[in-house]
Amino acid sequence: MSANLPYAADAESPLKPAELQTKFNYAWGLIKSHKREEQQLGVQLLSDIFKTTPERRRECLYYLALGNYKLGNYAEARRYNDLLLEKEPGNLQASSLRQLIDDKVSKEGLMGMAIVGGAVAVAGIVGGMLMRNSRRR
Repeated sequence: MSANLPYAADAESPLKPAELQTKFNYAWGLIKSHKREEQQLGVQLLSDIFKTTPERRRECLYYLALGNYKLGNYAEARRYNDLLLEKEPGNLQASSLRQLIDDKVSKEGLMGMAIVGGAVAVAGIVGGMLMRNSRRR
C-alpha cells in the first residue's frame, strides 16, 4: 500500500510537464471564474509558474494580464500585457486587452475626478449655506 503513496522528497522536486500544464489550466479556469477569491488564486498560481518556470513565462503573460485586469489591478495588468506586446507586437488578444485596460483606467480616472469635483461642489454649497446662516444671525 505504501508503494502508491508519494515520497516526501517528491514534494520538493519540480513539477513534471503534465503536472505543470494541469496547474496552468487550473489557474486559467480560476481566472475565468466570477468569484474574486478564485481569480486571485488563479493569478497567484500563474505568478508561481511565471517565477519558477522561465520557459513558460510567455504563456503566462496574457493570462496574468487578464487576471489582473479582472481584479482591477490595472498597473499590473498593463505591465504583463506590455511585456507580451514587446515579445509579440502583432498579438491581437494583447492589443485588444491593452485597449480595455486603457479604457478602464481613463474611465476610472474620470470617475475619480468627478467624485472629487462633486465633493468639492457639495463642500462649497454647504460652506456657502453655513456662511449665509452665520451672517443672518
